[in-house]
Amino acid sequence: MAQTDCCGGYVSSIYISSIPTFLSWPDCPWMELMTNNLYCICMHVLSMDILNTYARSSESVVTTVDVAAARELISPAGGHRYLDVRTEEELTRLGHLVEVDGSLNVPYMFITPQGSRVKNAQFVEQVASLFTKDEQVVVGCQSGKRSELACIDLQAAGFKNVKNMGGGYLAWLDHGFPVYHINHSPPAQGTA
Repeated sequence: MAQTDCCGGYVSSIYISSIPTFLSWPDCPWMELMTNNLYCICMHVLSMDILNTYARSSESVVTTVDVAAARELISPAGGHRYLDVRTEEELTRLGHLVEVDGSLNVPYMFITPQGSRVKNAQFVEQVASLFTKDEQVVVGCQSGKRSELACIDLQAAGFKNVKNMGGGYLAWLDHGFPVYHINHSPPAQGTA
């Protein structure tokens, strides 16, 4: 038999019967109020536990690989492509990964004129225009945090094979792996 709880929702009598019987002393008006409040507290705790369990089970689990493993994966024999989610300013100032001729850049965040960061609202759509959802992709950034967030968003959008490069570009440098810096000076002119 379903009953209405103090919050207006309908609940099963199974939960009502779980309230301790010592709280239902006869001829005690405040005990009924206390029983109803205890019941509401129990129901809210139960519902929060269910919601938290559901939220934990539906969260994306991001696979993170260290830079040495990432280097192997994005090598020609590794079969993975590289997605750099740093800003264009970071790429210009700090450089690219040398071995990744086919790496692509889609910034996960942009730097505002005030110096703060704002998420790229078209990030997933831009990545989807460059990669298929079944492609094997290693995602990297400066330190590994933005790339982890990017992987979460991509997995939520249906990308099945994305991996975060733990430690990012900084870890790449710490391991002494080569980088490529764009030379913005014009090429030397030959003399005739």
